Amino acid sequence: MKILKTTWHNIRRSPYQAFAAIFIILQTFFVISIFAYVVAGSAKTISYLESLPQAHIFFRNDADQEDIDLLKKKLEETGKVSEIKFTSQEEALKIYIERTKDEDPLLRELVTASTLPTSFSITAIDPDYLAEIVEMVKTSPIVYQTVFLKDVVSKLVDWTDAIRRVGVILIAFLALDSIFIIVIIINIKISQKKEDINIMRLIGAGGWYIRWPFILEGVSYGIIGAVIGWALSFGALWYSTPLLVSYFKEIPIFPLSWVFLAGLLLGEVLLAIVLGILSSFLAVFRYLK
Repeated sequence: MKILKTTWHNIRRSPYQAFAAIFIILQTFFVISIFAYVVAGSAKTISYLESLPQAHIFFRNDADQEDIDLLKKKLEETGKVSEIKFTSQEEALKIYIERTKDEDPLLRELVTASTLPTSFSITAIDPDYLAEIVEMVKTSPIVYQTVFLKDVVSKLVDWTDAIRRVGVILIAFLALDSIFIIVIIINIKISQKKEDINIMRLIGAGGWYIRWPFILEGVSYGIIGAVIGWALSFGALWYSTPLLVSYFKEIPIFPLSWVFLAGLLLGEVLLAIVLGILSSFLAVFRYLK
C-alpha cells in the first residue's frame, strides 16, 4: 500500500510529465484500435464477398432466350457449377431501384428494364473452377461482359495485407516512441529524487522497494493511456457507425460486436502493462543498479 501511495505521489508531483507520457501512449493505442477496426471490417467484407455468387455473366440485349438456356445447360454439364441464378431485365430493374432508392429520382427515371442486361450469377463447386468457367463463357457470342468476383476478393485481400503491414510498422514505431518517452520521464524522476534514494539506501531500504514505485508509475501511464486511446477510438466509431452502415449497406460490417470491442480493450491494457514494465525496467536498472 505504501508503494502505491509513493507511486501516486510521484505522478501528482509532476503532472506535466505524466500528461506527456499518457498523451504519447494514448496516440499509440488510438492507432492500434483504429487499425483493429479496419482489419476486422476488411475480414468481414472478404467473408461476405466469398459467400456471394462468385462470377456474373452479362448477356447482350439481343441475346435469344434459347441461346441463354443452351449456355446454362452447357455450364451444368461441366459438373463444376453448384448454382446458376438467372436475372431477367425486369428483376435487374427492381434490384437497381432498390439500391438507388436514396439517390436522385431523376437518375432512376433514366433507367428502364430494356437498358439493363440479363445475367447469370454463378457459384462454382470449387473456387478453383471459376477461371475455367469464365473463360468458357467468354467465347459465347451472346456474352458481352463477365465479372469475376475472385479478382475483386484477391484485390481486397492484397489491400488488407498492405494495410496490415503499414499498420504494424506504424504501431511498432509508436510503441518505441512510447517506451522512449516513459524511459526519459522515469529517468528524470529518478534524477530529481537522488537524494531521497540515497537516504533510503542509508536506512536499509532494499533495491526493489526503491524500484517498485517507478515501475508502477510506468505501468500506470501505460494503462491510463491505453484506456483513453481505446475510449477515443470507440467514440469515433460510435459516432461514425450510422454513416458507415448506410455506406456499406448490404455488407454486414458494422456495428462491431461488444465481444470484439471488450477483447480489444483487454488486449490493449495487457500490452500497455507490458510496455510500462519494459520501459520502467530500462530506466530503473540503468540508474538504480
